[in-house]
Amino acid sequence: MIRRSVGLVVSAGLLAVGIVPARAQDRPGFQVFVQELAARARAEGVSAATVASMTEGLTFNPKVIALDRSQPGASTGSAPAPVPDFAPYRRAHVDAARIAAGRAAYAQVAQYVPGIERRYGVPASIVLAIWGNESNYGRYTGDFDLARSLATLAYEGRRRALFATEFIDLLKMADRGVPRRLLVGSWAGAFGNPQFLPSVYLRLGQDGDGDGKVDIWTSRADTMASIANYFRDAGWRAGQPWGVAARVPTSFDRGSAASGLDAPSCPRVHARHSRWLTIAEWRALGVMPQGAIGDNVLAALIEPDGPGKNAFLLTGNYRVILEYNCSNYYALSVGLLADEIAH
Repeated sequence: MIRRSVGLVVSAGLLAVGIVPARAQDRPGFQVFVQELAARARAEGVSAATVASMTEGLTFNPKVIALDRSQPGASTGSAPAPVPDFAPYRRAHVDAARIAAGRAAYAQVAQYVPGIERRYGVPASIVLAIWGNESNYGRYTGDFDLARSLATLAYEGRRRALFATEFIDLLKMADRGVPRRLLVGSWAGAFGNPQFLPSVYLRLGQDGDGDGKVDIWTSRADTMASIANYFRDAGWRAGQPWGVAARVPTSFDRGSAASGLDAPSCPRVHARHSRWLTIAEWRALGVMPQGAIGDNVLAALIEPDGPGKNAFLLTGNYRVILEYNCSNYYALSVGLLADEIAH
């Protein structure tokens, strides 16, 4: 999941990738900044003992900044890169191994499925598809020290408010008893089976097995319940699919279905969607859904590889998947993997 100039000496690693942040090696400046974060944490109720144990020995991590700045869209001064085809992404993320592992995981959590689906209204197949995409069903959850990564990202300043808050929330997790050995994850601060950020863990993490803990590292029940709770909170509509494959006639006038809306977030992602029409209206235009979906359901059309190739009618639940990771290819792969797991 989730969501994203240093002293006179610049590390060789940053030079190798062509990145020269202005303050990356200002270690005294970083230490002062960490103490400012520590003071904020204490002011927000984190115990002095936890603050000390979580901040002692923290150092700036230039590798984290190199990885952050290599992300698509990280540099605002460059033109957007062309969008690659979806088909290779689909083959890599909805492959036989991941489908088989998802079905095996479904069998392992079968005892929790009825209760989770009843309580949260989210299909277990969707929950497992998120788990599969985020950490390959827990096989890889990251090995970066979260405190170091989040403090580094906050200090660098591109998204200081976000990462400073996530750092404070990480300390709150530790103060609630989460051991330091579990506080490792991705370079961007996400962790556990569902790759939650600390703020998401604190707000939406669930105790699915009733043991009094929210363990999204080793508990399948807690992992499933926490992801399902995230989706419910984001507005998932029970009983409605994420979308269905569609057949688009060669005579279809795509200009007539274009959307004139400007999305407040992830505009490039939403710009690839048509305007919203009911399934009945899509049928009248000759666009035929290839799966079960009600005629009154509102949907938008996407043709990820261009006209004449694959096409999908996307419901509001697809937008909920985008809340987890605002990428059309990610959301499509989650939906398609979920469909395969459920079969």
